[in-house]
Amino acid sequence: MVVRRRAWPMRGDAYEAADRATVEAMGLSEMVAWTRSYIVEETDGTVGSICIYEAESPEAIRRHSAAAELPVDEIVKVADAVIVRTDSVAAVP
Repeated sequence: MVVRRRAWPMRGDAYEAADRATVEAMGLSEMVAWTRSYIVEETDGTVGSICIYEAESPEAIRRHSAAAELPVDEIVKVADAVIVRTDSVAAVP
C-alpha cells in the first residue's frame, strides 16, 4: 500500500497522475500490478491517495512511482484484508 499525502492541489491533478500511472504500470507488469487507489481529501484542501499494489518489492513500487512522476510518502506491506462488503463507490471511467 502506498500513501501519497498532499500530492496534488485538486482532484483533476490526481486523475491525470492516474493516467500516467496506468501507462507506466503496463511497462512494468512483470514487477508491479496497480490494483486500485482511493483519492483522499486532506485537511488543507489538497488531495492525496492511498494506492493498493501487488509488487515484487518496495523498490518496484518506487520505480513505478518515479516513472509516473508520483510522490511516495510511505510504503506499507498489507498483512491481510478483511472485506465486510464490496465497495459502493463506482469506479472512475
